[in-house]
Amino acid sequence: MRVVLVGPPGAGKGTQAQFIASNLSIPKISTGDIFRANVSGGTELGKLAKTYMDRGDLVPDEVTIAMVRDRLSEDDAQDGFLLDGFPRNVPQAEILKKMLAEWNTGLDIVLELVVDDDEVVRRLAGRRTCSQCGRIWHVEFDDKLDDVCDACGGRLFQRDDDREETIRHRLEVYQEQTAPLIAFYADERILAGVDATGPVEEITQRAMEHLRPFID
Repeated sequence: MRVVLVGPPGAGKGTQAQFIASNLSIPKISTGDIFRANVSGGTELGKLAKTYMDRGDLVPDEVTIAMVRDRLSEDDAQDGFLLDGFPRNVPQAEILKKMLAEWNTGLDIVLELVVDDDEVVRRLAGRRTCSQCGRIWHVEFDDKLDDVCDACGGRLFQRDDDREETIRHRLEVYQEQTAPLIAFYADERILAGVDATGPVEEITQRAMEHLRPFID
């Protein structure tokens, strides 16, 4: 099965990608993992990407796409995969469609994790990071009433990208960039929305309901 997972920051894509891929026995492939593997492995694409990253620039689409092509051509992805973080826009989606067509295949389904902005803010703005061990706590979910890490005693702080104004800006950017992508896959008739609120296990179950028709 070939699946793409999309959703806003704070929707739980990383967690759901891991669970869904495990349930389907297919590799979870994220652009972050691909970048790290290429850079640490010293591949030509990794070296090229690093020159942009070291300057603080975005890695061009053509480099990212070349890395994705290489990853999807590996043996473990021949019977299926779950893509998390790619494609991010319509041009990337069109290239992915063309790439898969060259291999006489295509996507089975695109799962969109649906969660409203206020819930995303509640999830992300409540996070606190330990300045000593790096563990992340949540003021609501972990019932944290103080600013001390229960694991090591370090001081907890709120990262700049976990502040409400930053989160809402990220959500605006996501909507601008991703709304056309959602429309693209809706037109392809392979888009399925998944309610991403509630316990992690329930969200996974909802996602699997959409996937069952494709499971032999």
